[in-house]
Amino acid sequence: MSAIKSVSGLLDAGLIQEAAGLDAVAAKYAISITPAVLALIDPSDPDDRIARQYVPTIAELDTTPDERADPIGDLTHAPVEGIVHRYPDRVLLKAVHVCPVYCRFCFRREMVGPQGLGTLSAAELDAAIAYIAAHAEIWEVILTGGDPLVLSPRRLRTIMEKLATIDHVKVLRFHTRVPVVEPERVDHAMVDALKASGKITYLAVHANHPRELTPVARAGFDRLIAGGIMLISQTVLLRGVNDDVETLATLMRTFVENRIRPYYLHHPDLAPGTRHFRVSIEEGQALVGALRGRISGLCQPTYVLDIPGGHGKADIGSAAISGTDGCFTVRDWQGGAHAYPPK
Repeated sequence: MSAIKSVSGLLDAGLIQEAAGLDAVAAKYAISITPAVLALIDPSDPDDRIARQYVPTIAELDTTPDERADPIGDLTHAPVEGIVHRYPDRVLLKAVHVCPVYCRFCFRREMVGPQGLGTLSAAELDAAIAYIAAHAEIWEVILTGGDPLVLSPRRLRTIMEKLATIDHVKVLRFHTRVPVVEPERVDHAMVDALKASGKITYLAVHANHPRELTPVARAGFDRLIAGGIMLISQTVLLRGVNDDVETLATLMRTFVENRIRPYYLHHPDLAPGTRHFRVSIEEGQALVGALRGRISGLCQPTYVLDIPGGHGKADIGSAAISGTDGCFTVRDWQGGAHAYPPK
C-alpha cells in the first residue's frame, strides 16, 4: 500500500465524504498520509484525533491577518541556502523540504512538499557544511526540514560524515516524524546512518497523541536507543487533538515509558490556515499547570512559543511564582496561593 496523496485518494479511503473545496486546499498545501497513519484512523469518527492532524479540510483556506508564510522567521536568519542560524551556538540544517506526511498545522507548510523549496543540491549542501565549519561558535547542528529521515541511509551517512570532520560541532540532532508515521524505515541501516564519529546524536520524536506510539513505532525506538541514539520528544498543542489533561498526561507518560525524554510542547504557530488548531495561551498555561502534580516530573515538557519574526523560543508555561522585593506568592498545582517565605 502506498501513501494517500490526493483528494481522490482520500475519497477512496473513506477519509472524506465529499471533495467540495478540497482541490483548492490540495493545490496550496501538500497531502500525504502513510499506511501506518491510515491504520490508526477511524473513518467513522468525524472527530478522530489522528485524522484531524493529517486529513485536509476547507478550514485551511481561511486565513487571518496575523498568520504569515514564515511564522517563526526562518528566512530572516538564513545566511546560506539550507541554514538557519538564529541562536549563537546552534544552526538548523534543512537538507530536504519533503515529508512522509504533511501535518495540516505545519508551520513550514508554505516551504515543504512537492511545490516547496526542494532538496539541497550537492553544491548547496557543501556550502551549508562550509558555513558550519567556518563558524566555531556552532556546537550543535539540528537536521530538520522537511523531514531528514526521508533521505536514504546512504545520503544521511554522507551528511553525517561531512559533519564528523568539524571539530567544534559536538551534538547532532534530528527532528522527525518518521519513527511514528513510517516506522518501517527505522531499520538498522538507518540507525547506523544517524551516527557520526566523535559526535552525540539526539533524535526528537514528533508525536501529538498517544495512539501514534504504536508497537511498531516502539520497536523502532528500541533500535535507535540500542544504537546509541538519545531520544527526546516534541509535541504541538492542538485543539481537538491533545488539548485536554488526560491526553497530554498519557502521551508524556508513554514517552517516558519508551525512554524518550519529554522536551518541547509547542504552542501552535501562526501558519496560514491553521486558526482552527490554535488554543489560547491562557488555555495552554492552564493545561501545563494541571499536569504539574498529576504526573511525574520526568514527564513534564517545556511549554514554548516561537516568537513571530524570528526572535526565538520563549518558555510560556504557567507562572507559578510572582512578586518582588523578597515577597512572593507561589501557586501550587491545585491553584492554591502560598506566601514565600512563609509568614
